[in-house]
Amino acid sequence: MKSLIINEIFYSIQGETSRSGLPTYFIRLTGCPLRCAYCDTGYAFNAGSKMSFEEILSKLNRDTTKYITITGGEPLSQKNVQSLMKELCDLNYSVSLETSNAITIEDVDSRVSIILDIKTPGSRESDKNLISNYSKLKKSDELKFVICNQKDFEWAVDYIKINNLSSICPIVFSPSYNQMPLSELADLILKNSLNVRLQTQLHKTIWGEVNGK
Repeated sequence: MKSLIINEIFYSIQGETSRSGLPTYFIRLTGCPLRCAYCDTGYAFNAGSKMSFEEILSKLNRDTTKYITITGGEPLSQKNVQSLMKELCDLNYSVSLETSNAITIEDVDSRVSIILDIKTPGSRESDKNLISNYSKLKKSDELKFVICNQKDFEWAVDYIKINNLSSICPIVFSPSYNQMPLSELADLILKNSLNVRLQTQLHKTIWGEVNGK
């Protein structure tokens, strides 16, 4: 019987990406090989319980919402997550995967919408980015940059050009919570005429940093 180490499963409002505002089930897996400076889910590094796929599915209700986000930690650090995502897609859930750019996405089911978080220098993990992942992305996927400061912004602009990322899929710029003011990032995007989506963490705007997870 296949299983995963699960930190939590909860029902909330999606606060990020193009799915922002949608009622969503979140399945948060335990474990992550990275230690980003701005990480707000450090509690998922080690804490969790082993759950069978049957137990996981029992926590979901297709009549409540069809949207599911697989997150972490780093969900791809557990190999069985590939099988779970496939099973969820087979059940006609609309599945998105929030993953760092440190593990290959080559085996992710093509029906899953991948949110690939490219690490900026401000994260202190930018050396972990896998350039090989970009050729595996689909038009329905999204690239995300968490911007900590103006240097991160300038780095991201150059990185997008160097790797020709604008031609691959939509790009999201998100200010690091309590570091980069939303208005400052908005002004920088407009000043540089960037074709990116500005996002804020809607869930934290609604419930605050703790309850908004």
